[in-house]
Amino acid sequence: MHQQVSPRSAGTAGTAAPFALLGVVLVGTMTVALGIGAVGIPVPTVVDVLLQRLGAGVDVSALDDQIVWQLRMPRVLGAAATGAGLALCGAVLQSLTRNDLADPYLLGISGGATVGAVSVIVLGVSLAGLVSATMITLGAFAGALAAMALVLALATGRSGALPPGRTVLAGVAIGQICAAYTSFVVIMSGDHDAARRVLSWTLGSLAGLRWHSSLFLCVAALVAGVLIMAFTSDLDAFAFGESSAGSLGVSITATRWTLLVGTALLTASLVAFTGAIGFVGLVVPHVVRLVWGPLHRRLLPLSALLGAILLVWADTIARSLVSGQEIPIGVVTAVVGAPFFAWFLRREGRDA
Repeated sequence: MHQQVSPRSAGTAGTAAPFALLGVVLVGTMTVALGIGAVGIPVPTVVDVLLQRLGAGVDVSALDDQIVWQLRMPRVLGAAATGAGLALCGAVLQSLTRNDLADPYLLGISGGATVGAVSVIVLGVSLAGLVSATMITLGAFAGALAAMALVLALATGRSGALPPGRTVLAGVAIGQICAAYTSFVVIMSGDHDAARRVLSWTLGSLAGLRWHSSLFLCVAALVAGVLIMAFTSDLDAFAFGESSAGSLGVSITATRWTLLVGTALLTASLVAFTGAIGFVGLVVPHVVRLVWGPLHRRLLPLSALLGAILLVWADTIARSLVSGQEIPIGVVTAVVGAPFFAWFLRREGRDA
């Protein structure tokens, strides 16, 4: 699946245009999404609310302001940040491990987060003064970090190296252990309501996002994106293999440790607030490579933008398709993304 970096694709002339295009599409997507919901709001009214909040002196009703700014804006921002972060993590992990199936959950982080969330939901783990939703978030984050630590401990060799093949296997093993624990706890609890809540969490949801959590997700995705962009040349070198990357002056072990830990922390932060949302980190980088090539200074920002667009639309569909009921966002990302991905693969197969 990975394409070799060619002199043609190495040029930078075509980077600005797709970046501007996807940037405009993302802004338009977010604006339209703010008007869609149980109460439909026209796009001009949404724009008026945004202008009013920016101090433009536009008059809007208190109801429109409440719906657009207080209820929907945090969720749309959180969806964009989560989609961008998952796509970035997927792009980095696929390049770093040279594994086309790598995504943010490859390292067992999602399984660890699920263990933490399930422990809180089913076993009733609690701390004084903290509400249930906060405890689930803390439990998921702690579980994700614990799983990451176990994977890295299992994969690290005596020399301190972190081979990609062993890292993948360690992630799969930890993920399977976490899945077994989750199933055992849910079955043994006999609590149907807890089982429903666990299933809902494992399929992902943005319903619980508020301004503080959405801003945290935005800052986490932005900081991680800026730091990851500093490694674009190193990731390009990894496309030629470790030996070639080493001969080009890349510190293989240090780069791999830094990027693996960084993507694991970002994934843990996203999963803790939104649950396990699959498919975005796996599919989006492939689509960007097929359309705009494998060069990482183009692949990474475009993946972030396309991931944000995909998840904003997925969340909009999840909360508005069925009246009075919300569909798990993981179901939407699979249903919407799988046919799109299959079409791209077929097109790539015909061109090969």
